[in-house]
Amino acid sequence: MTEGTELSLTIAEIVQRLKGSHLHSQIERQAKECLHRPEIKLESLKDDVRNFLKTTGWERRLQNAVYRELHVQQPPCHPAAPPDHLKEPLAYMRKAQASWEKRVFKSLNSMSTELGVPLARMRPAVEQKELTNKWNEMGTDEPDLSRFRPVYAPKDFLEVVVSLRNPNHDSSEGVNVRSHWGLIQVPLNVRNVPKLRLAFSELNLNSGQLGIDDHAHIHPDMFENEYVRIGKKVVEEQDSAAAQQYSRKGCPTGLRADLWALILNCTNQPQDVMYYEQLKAGVIHHDLLVDNLIYKDVKLTASNDDYYFVFEDFLYQVLLCFSRDTAVLDHFKYNSATPPRSYLEGKMGVEECVVIYPPNGVIPFHGFSMYVAPLCYLYNEPSKLYSLFREMYTRYFFRLHSISSSPSGIVSLCLQFERLLQAHLPQLFYHLRQIEAQPLRIAFKWMVRAFSGYLSTDQLLLLWDRILGYDSLEIVAVLAAAVFAFRAENLMEVTSLASAEAVLADLSTLKVMPLIQIFLFATAI
Repeated sequence: MTEGTELSLTIAEIVQRLKGSHLHSQIERQAKECLHRPEIKLESLKDDVRNFLKTTGWERRLQNAVYRELHVQQPPCHPAAPPDHLKEPLAYMRKAQASWEKRVFKSLNSMSTELGVPLARMRPAVEQKELTNKWNEMGTDEPDLSRFRPVYAPKDFLEVVVSLRNPNHDSSEGVNVRSHWGLIQVPLNVRNVPKLRLAFSELNLNSGQLGIDDHAHIHPDMFENEYVRIGKKVVEEQDSAAAQQYSRKGCPTGLRADLWALILNCTNQPQDVMYYEQLKAGVIHHDLLVDNLIYKDVKLTASNDDYYFVFEDFLYQVLLCFSRDTAVLDHFKYNSATPPRSYLEGKMGVEECVVIYPPNGVIPFHGFSMYVAPLCYLYNEPSKLYSLFREMYTRYFFRLHSISSSPSGIVSLCLQFERLLQAHLPQLFYHLRQIEAQPLRIAFKWMVRAFSGYLSTDQLLLLWDRILGYDSLEIVAVLAAAVFAFRAENLMEVTSLASAEAVLADLSTLKVMPLIQIFLFATAI
């Protein structure tokens, strides 16, 4: 495909997607209404309407919507490419993902059978009323969840990732001896340190950074005051692209909520609030088996976390609504995963009675609620919190628990982590391998959660600023390697996996940006 054809295809796809949106009908209405204004002249109609939309801010909203679409949709493939190729180009990755999905759904079905709990049921009127009354204090409820267990945990998923092999690849043609040291044995193109330095150039040692240059011993006039002033201007201008660029050096605490909403184009219009209320009604009317998995996960993770236990009610509200949201299914067009399907009760084998379960196509796993927990520090309005989480999930987080060849996918992140550690600290890597404490076995749980629940919240939000700013999860792999580098001296002394885990058990005191900067820019490779 030529560059011109590719651009035309992209434009056509974006126009098609935006045509059915609420924004399209709003702009259309505004354009029609402005025709009655005296400054709109018939001889210059087109230009006058354009100027009106520009001065009233509608053009900027359209630009932000287009910017969002460019980030969400995949680059156009060859017109003859089959749909599954658009989801994931490598056949062995597709096969591994399909096999994993089958295993997860089988586990969910067997839980339903063993416990005699249906996948879904209509709640009786009394139960509906009860749930409505305690909607804002679900955390006080103590249902018996002892029979339920998480469908899978990150360590189960790691075994699947580690077992991946490309049947067409001759491993004897490896880059060097070190290629066989790690657990990940698939040939993917991941960036090395020189390429990462170019990609993350704004993080270099000469640039001011939030997370470094805003500390007490540095006068605010040196960097912080001017940086906050620019941030306020970016929010005022309501420009998604500018907000994303700004976020690369970190977001000031007071502006972060607005900047993230701007980057992700989450406007929280009245129709968004209404949509959230519809999802809430869906939760009240129907009880799903996955609701118990959500309750269990929140109780096992966020409720026991010093930073997040206060947000327990918010987590239930957001995650229960998320499980009913069929709009999430849109992301399966570019996700290697496929939503699980089940039959309506008593209709087994009848093709017309196949439904997607859960309605959003996402089965929660152990730790899933930690994708939402940090966002509770930024948004206290449930509908705004919800729409921002959904956007974060469908842009980034889904990649952390599905098998794909994407540079931001968990397989690439694992390989990148191992390669960075091998290049930076070959002795440490070899030592840990010899004592059967493969670094990835420790770091995997951090990366699957994008470090949520492991770092202190202020540091985690600084990390997520950069994920949004660079529109990439690669920074997660860089930080994981940087943590090992920081604790390298202690790790060289350990003699078992358990003692290595003990050295890396508490990351809550770490400062994210100095670690990343030193690892990428202040270490000779």
